[in-house]
Amino acid sequence: MTESTESTESTESAPALALPTLEEVSTVACVGAGTIGGGWAAYFLARGFTVRVWDPAPDAAERLGRLIDAAWPALRQLDMVAGASRDAWSVHADLAEAVDGAGFVQESAPEDLAMKRRLLADVDAVTAPDVVVGSSTSGYGMTEMAAEVSRPERFVVGHPFNPPYLIPLVEVVGGESTAAEAVDWAAAFYTRLGKSVIRMDQEVPGFIANRLQEALWREALHMVDNGEATVEQIDRSITEGPGLRWPMQGPMLTFHLAGGEGGMAHMLDHFGPSLQSPWTRLDAPELTPRLRDAVVAGSDRAADGRGVAELIAERDAGIVAIRRLSEAARAGVEVGR
Repeated sequence: MTESTESTESTESAPALALPTLEEVSTVACVGAGTIGGGWAAYFLARGFTVRVWDPAPDAAERLGRLIDAAWPALRQLDMVAGASRDAWSVHADLAEAVDGAGFVQESAPEDLAMKRRLLADVDAVTAPDVVVGSSTSGYGMTEMAAEVSRPERFVVGHPFNPPYLIPLVEVVGGESTAAEAVDWAAAFYTRLGKSVIRMDQEVPGFIANRLQEALWREALHMVDNGEATVEQIDRSITEGPGLRWPMQGPMLTFHLAGGEGGMAHMLDHFGPSLQSPWTRLDAPELTPRLRDAVVAGSDRAADGRGVAELIAERDAGIVAIRRLSEAARAGVEVGR
């Protein structure tokens, strides 16, 4: 896995942190055990950590157990370490109890800014002062989320992708009051876990990957809304088209190759005028009941009778296979150079 060498913004006056060494961290706390938080918990378990979970839902332990059971077969094939235990987790109703003894905290609460602010303030109050806290937020910046915490210097964004137990990407960025050393530590910690870390230069609404995938999502909704394409056609246009290129080369390098021997320069000079063509509709369409029902019905047809659990197993098996092939292909390229 790779880590970029970019820096992140932080204040120069942030208090010094006595951060633990990466090797000292054996227990991780997960604040929130939904799809993302539970996925993180499964991944931390597979990497050999003891995981303490806080979630106020009365059925949190039952839901988390099901998620870990579903994730474990794929983790067994990819990212488990020797001696990892699927049973080294506990769920706690008391937040202070959940974070007690944790060397790192991953917050994964719903995307509600007021809730995030209150929760991070609560986490700040009960967590040891030199423990880094990462947030799985998919859109908010740490500056706005950490508005009510007392020690914002140890709070960072660690934005994963679903499912976090299989997708390697984590986007890491601090807020205006985050200490550079906390961002360094978080990036090193995620990298040590086997994650592929992008260290962002600055806070960007929606980060990088979400901005890109949501642009595609908006276009898809517009096409459904206008009757231009069905849900199935849209999905197949990616899985049988550009999606096959993306595991190896992202959209920028893909267009570099589209320019032939002239590369990106030829691509921009030759096709640049078409960028002004009125193809795109970047504003989100109004989510009318008609559009909602059309997308839901189309998704049900695309599922073709398969339930969520079956689709998750199918997705995970596919990701495992693609990651193995991609990693083997990249290794072959490196060897051949």
